[in-house]
Amino acid sequence: MQPQDINLLIASRRSIFPNTYTDQPIPDKIIRQILENANWAPTHRKTEPWRFKVLRGESRARLAKFMANWYKENTPEEKFSGKKFEKLKKKPLLAPVIIAICLRRDPEERVPEWEEIAAVAMAVQNMWLTCTANDIGCYWSSPAAALEARDVLNLGEGERCLGLFYMGYHTMPAVAGQRGDIADKTEYL
Repeated sequence: MQPQDINLLIASRRSIFPNTYTDQPIPDKIIRQILENANWAPTHRKTEPWRFKVLRGESRARLAKFMANWYKENTPEEKFSGKKFEKLKKKPLLAPVIIAICLRRDPEERVPEWEEIAAVAMAVQNMWLTCTANDIGCYWSSPAAALEARDVLNLGEGERCLGLFYMGYHTMPAVAGQRGDIADKTEYL
């Protein structure tokens, strides 16, 4: 691999949303590679705090139903949006695969929680880059309802959901990235 290869991969990573996903299934082999690459993220004291719950088929419908109902039951009437309710019912069904991004804290709490969350985020970046390399669209979403879906996600003791990683082959055309100049964000001391 050449340095320009990784540079191009990183610069071409984008959030690609489920409304552009197709029904084409993601092969198990690629899902396993996405998760394996996540497992190679940096982790302080080797706590490996990331946990993943892969949802396909009917489990996506259970998640959608839970999220819509949770939103309805936990949103004050004056803030309730029928449009958001419908979106929560439908969006999980648009993605052939959803991976719940979960955190399991080190039981000994040898490192601060923020370091564990950062390690999970780095695992997700590895997932994102692997998806990009395989022409799979993806993005990380953290709706409040998903963060409360303990039973649907079969969360164990000490685990909590940090969001959902939607994945699917897509019809989205390539979009140029936009970033400000790194020189404006860097100070050499």
